[in-house]
Amino acid sequence: MPDPVTNPHPLSGPRPDELASFPVVIELAVQWNDQDAIGHVNNTVPIRWFESGRIVYLASEGIEERMRAEGVGPILAAVACNFRRQLHYPDQVLVGTRVTCLGRTSFDMDHVVWSRRLGAITADGTSTCVVFDYAAGVPRPISAELVARAERLEGRSIPTRAARGG
Repeated sequence: MPDPVTNPHPLSGPRPDELASFPVVIELAVQWNDQDAIGHVNNTVPIRWFESGRIVYLASEGIEERMRAEGVGPILAAVACNFRRQLHYPDQVLVGTRVTCLGRTSFDMDHVVWSRRLGAITADGTSTCVVFDYAAGVPRPISAELVARAERLEGRSIPTRAARGG
């Protein structure tokens, strides 16, 4: 699990069962300005929270540091969000992040948003990140060292797209 040095948003209370399989869980406050004119959290906000979870995930186990050493970085290729329940201010949300699948040059992540006030999942989604060489402007293969660090954080082997038939 990430420590407070790599997780700037540690949990203020217990981790709910719904987040047990997520190695990175951060806690964020719903801000007044996260709401839209209708009075609920705007549809763009959970996607920003997914990003915050990704950043903490990549900082964990030195993954981001290793990427920099290899001359690569993550670039977001796709993101999707399913809105399950409305959120309102005030609330605290827990954002869980995990890697679900590895490709040759990319990896898929699951994200979940859980509301302390509602005691339920309010959004979930996926993202695909590409390991990208910004200097050359091209994707690069995921190194064995990056896989090892992610699997150490996950506490399990991460399936590949080939193994999943994709």
